[in-house]
Amino acid sequence: MQAQSRAPARILAIEDDPLLAAHLHDHLRHRGFDVTLRQDGEEGLGLAREEDFDLILMDILLPGRSGLEVLASLRHERKVPVILMSALGAEQDRIAGFSQGADDYLPKPFSMGEMEVRIEAVLRRVAYERQEAPVDLPQDPQLEFFEQRTDVCLGGQWAGFTPTEYRLFDLLSRSAEEVLSKPFLYQQVLHRAFSQHDRSLDMHVSHIRRKLQAVGYSAGRVETVWGKGYVLTRQPS
Repeated sequence: MQAQSRAPARILAIEDDPLLAAHLHDHLRHRGFDVTLRQDGEEGLGLAREEDFDLILMDILLPGRSGLEVLASLRHERKVPVILMSALGAEQDRIAGFSQGADDYLPKPFSMGEMEVRIEAVLRRVAYERQEAPVDLPQDPQLEFFEQRTDVCLGGQWAGFTPTEYRLFDLLSRSAEEVLSKPFLYQQVLHRAFSQHDRSLDMHVSHIRRKLQAVGYSAGRVETVWGKGYVLTRQPS
């Protein structure tokens, strides 16, 4: 399957394993992507700052700077989508990656086919979000929603949402008082199927609650409906 944009999508792949890097490069080039390789985290971060890429595919364990350090620095400056790759399969590593704004996580070993599907899913989502027509702001008595910045603001104070957290909270806000199931939220927000052992959604909700509390939000609360999903309930003023 080819990328949907007219110009080939530009991908920066940061991978220090020379065999895997060469395999990634050859496969993605063959599929029509414009691929740039780097094997060092510091070099990759420098290039990501200097040039515009459509997506970054990055290992976590890198010389120079780790993938998580690169991601943390990058998130202060750019919203380029990032897919992390790692042989580290622990839940804590996935949580750390998503907490710092990763758009997806690809555990090693993986097939080239799975990698390609995930890349195209992220690119389709980003393209859709960028072309999406402006919509009415959700009705909220306290928060202002900023689609382009993917964040909310209360009295001049930004919550500091990641793009995923913003999408999740925006969806809950538009459906306030309605319980949204985990399978629905996984499909709509994370763009993948729900798995009983996947705690990514719970982690994003936890971060949303913490960030809203930090800015003094009191007009609503994201509540867990055990066995069903999540709901944003409006609180009495």
